[in-house]
Amino acid sequence: MPYDEIQRAVIEGKPRLAAKLVQKALDSGEKATDLLDNGLLKAMRRMGINFQDDDSDIARVLACARAMKAGLEQLEPLLEDGRFGNNGKAIVGTAGGDLHDVGKNIVAIMFRGSGFEVVDLGVDVSAQRFVQAVQDHPDVKIVCVSSLLTTSLPEMRHIVQCLNEMENRSQFHVMVGGGPVTGEFARQIGADAYTENAVDAAEIARTFV
Repeated sequence: MPYDEIQRAVIEGKPRLAAKLVQKALDSGEKATDLLDNGLLKAMRRMGINFQDDDSDIARVLACARAMKAGLEQLEPLLEDGRFGNNGKAIVGTAGGDLHDVGKNIVAIMFRGSGFEVVDLGVDVSAQRFVQAVQDHPDVKIVCVSSLLTTSLPEMRHIVQCLNEMENRSQFHVMVGGGPVTGEFARQIGADAYTENAVDAAEIARTFV
């Protein structure tokens, strides 16, 4: 299995090698979703667990993210090719205070591949912007909030609280995820679901529609 080599390339911040290994694995018959979950995603989970808020680790995470994106570019067309029909609209964004977009981008790709129309709010998204997005898209089915940093968890809590206070709350589901997020935290803040990775997020989202 090529997963260990792909993880190592991502963690060491080697984008060309990551892309080469992913393409080689695809050519040998590996499934795109398996490479995403067991290779690229697992590397990012390891980086999220080890991340500390100092300059040296920020540089490491950014290097890892570049390698992750390089590998992801090889997978994206295949992940988006297998649609399951029109499952409605999903809003995705990274909680305020967090500028990391890799996890959110992977979720967006997997949601599109699972038949959702994705509204991507980007990074460092405030509660007000999430609420406004739901108001602008009243037919939304899923709102997904991600975070890689422990320091942005209070903002994630605030976002979910504001979403839960909306009049049309019963018409959409709130999902949360990211390195420091746990199932217990998700329950405490009133989210409908927590997932460890983008593959599970897409599968659970489909059960909500």
